[in-house]
Amino acid sequence: MKHKLTSTTTLHYVKLVLRSILFVGALTLYILNFAISEEFVKYMYWFLIGVWLLYAVEIFLRFFPSKIESPGCQKQFKKNYIPINTTQKPKIQSWKRTFFAFLSWIILNGIIGVLYLTGIISKEILILISLAYGVCDMICILFFCPFQTLIMKNRCCTTCRIYNWDFAMMFTPFIFIPHWFTWSLLGMALILLFRWEFSLKRHPERFATNTNKYIACKNCTEKLCCHKRQLKEFLYKHKNRL
Repeated sequence: MKHKLTSTTTLHYVKLVLRSILFVGALTLYILNFAISEEFVKYMYWFLIGVWLLYAVEIFLRFFPSKIESPGCQKQFKKNYIPINTTQKPKIQSWKRTFFAFLSWIILNGIIGVLYLTGIISKEILILISLAYGVCDMICILFFCPFQTLIMKNRCCTTCRIYNWDFAMMFTPFIFIPHWFTWSLLGMALILLFRWEFSLKRHPERFATNTNKYIACKNCTEKLCCHKRQLKEFLYKHKNRL
């Protein structure tokens, strides 16, 4: 059975395209830096202003309920809590898996940080890595997520324990670049992360499938699992042609 793209999934594809354009644009400017001197600095500055505005608006909007955003990040809000008549305690994803996901990310970016501090890579490369993370974030949502498959083992993005970690993870490389552009984005992302963890601590019932009907499959407004399944079926049927 085929499923049409929902407004939420369409939004994800729009984000994927925009973030891909930002990454390719930054990569192009980085390459041109070897051919252009003074003019490059001016172009790069205005480009980064555009990057900052796009992500700053995205982060800001994440603090408020939205009808078209993913249920994965919307379950934290009181308006999206539909209680289930049960005496069961909320079943939240394992803290061990959550810690392992955190540790894995810290190790990866720790290695990147060492490469930067030893002069092997530049701050421009750190910015490119961060923008690449933004593209990978959308790929994880739309196509394949290693955190979901290998570590967290959650059913889908809607039930993901670490959904709102995304911006903090994307901007982790900015820790090593002390600048208003980098630290302001990282700061907003960390505030969003704290808000998420605080909500989870105070209202775990909103985050669990056995206590909140909002994140049940039948109430899902995203239907990403259907599209991922269709993609797998398409690739399987055409694997000999690819």
